[in-house]
Amino acid sequence: MRFLFRLAGFLLLAAGFVSLIVDGARAIADDSLVFTSLGPVLAWLLPSFFPRIQLLAVENVGAYLWDPVLVTLFEAPAFAAAAGLGVLFLWIGRRPPEPIGFSTRY
Repeated sequence: MRFLFRLAGFLLLAAGFVSLIVDGARAIADDSLVFTSLGPVLAWLLPSFFPRIQLLAVENVGAYLWDPVLVTLFEAPAFAAAAGLGVLFLWIGRRPPEPIGFSTRY
């Protein structure tokens, strides 16, 4: 299980880096600083599920979660969201610390 979290973490971290490079190249070409938001990326990746996210959030949790939390999250830069999720997955998949006072030698 730890392997899957680490693999997903490295892939998300790489995706965040690639997204940052693409946004940087676009910023140099357009001569303005514009980042790709997470909302359009999710709409491109999940075309059938993304329109239902608002409905599910409002029905299950309430409208107070949709407007301040999820709308702000969908406006976040895609590279920051992917890199943050990748770091979280890498943290979850890390090795447990060695206990102090115990020898691992035979």
